[in-house]
Amino acid sequence: MICMAFHLFSDKMQKLIKTKGFLEPTSPQELGIPEIVKGRNVLIIAPTGIGKTETAMLPLLDIVHTQKSKPISVLYITPLKSLNRDLLDRLFWWADKLEVEGSVRHGDTSQAERTSQREAPPHCLITTPESLGALLTGKKMREHLKNIRHVIVDEIHELVESKRGTQLALLLERLKELCGDFQRIGLSATVGSPELVAEFLGNDVRVIRAEAQKKYDIKVESPRTTETDTEISDNLFVGVNTTARVRRLMELIKEKTSVIVFTNTRETAEVLSSRLRSLDKELKQSVHHGSLSKERRITSEQKFKAQELKSLIATSSLELGIDIGSVDLVAQYLSPRQVARLIQRVGRAGHGVGRTSHGVIITGEEDIFESAVIAKLAMERKLEKIKIHEMALDVLATQTLGMSLDEYSIHSNKIY
Repeated sequence: MICMAFHLFSDKMQKLIKTKGFLEPTSPQELGIPEIVKGRNVLIIAPTGIGKTETAMLPLLDIVHTQKSKPISVLYITPLKSLNRDLLDRLFWWADKLEVEGSVRHGDTSQAERTSQREAPPHCLITTPESLGALLTGKKMREHLKNIRHVIVDEIHELVESKRGTQLALLLERLKELCGDFQRIGLSATVGSPELVAEFLGNDVRVIRAEAQKKYDIKVESPRTTETDTEISDNLFVGVNTTARVRRLMELIKEKTSVIVFTNTRETAEVLSSRLRSLDKELKQSVHHGSLSKERRITSEQKFKAQELKSLIATSSLELGIDIGSVDLVAQYLSPRQVARLIQRVGRAGHGVGRTSHGVIITGEEDIFESAVIAKLAMERKLEKIKIHEMALDVLATQTLGMSLDEYSIHSNKIY
């Protein structure tokens, strides 16, 4: 029986929900779907893995299907190109059944696909802030963008504190100039200043909190050195303390089925992967970060999801909601520096409703106290306050140029 928020959908969508086996809505779905169906602007805050994407997209796909909306009516903005690809894969089944076209547009999109989008635009376009800026300057794409009625900003917490966020805020106002007002939906992991993020998204945005379901179990370990660590440290070309940490990571990976090891830099990820390979050539692990080719990242993600790899050594490239299957444990190598970042990363383990997310920080003497405090605050959900980036004059210059391309001889008062 379809119950609660799902009864607001069309008969066809309700049948699809039954087919998918969604017995009842998750917390963000129960709280968010009714507001979205009413056309309200919302910011939905919920941990990773409990259905934020479906909360936003199922009602919009249903609206596009039932109202026969013109393309492009839904714009889905994510901060990462890899999220674009993953999102299209997740939504394809629903869109296909509802005869709704979806497509991705970012820097890696082929020329043939760009031409196809220009000539036969999709109902739902998934893109990045930078690609939206480029789309706004295209003559034909601007005509299609005039039909937009709903905009989703996913992982909005990743954007608000940076110049990319400032740029997106201006782009959304330029889009509003083009197509009129539209529904704004923000999706976010737990953040320290929800009201500030809601204000960043737009006017009259309701904050919907669905954070209580998620449980975290986070430990901090500073491995003691052993005689073996001393013996092998020269072969690894690292100090004995680093050797002890690498050894402990190897033990954790072997104990579990699927482990993500997060590092703070790409260089550290490469070094860790290399040293783990030196310790055990049979250990099935690989590195994952933004400097790698798209093909290599996709291959690693697919192998990890199929459990052909036991571990991925990653940076923030896997921090956001890419579907990589079940994860037993998240290990953070050295202090994550931020409470919000640790929660986001550990949330990749136990990726599902009702599951506990298990994490461990492998740290050293230099940052053991910082790591312990961050872990404690994460379990207590005490996050840093958000700080909006101000005075990004380079962004202002870029967007002023963009607006002058939109409208020749635009007046400075209008730009202001």
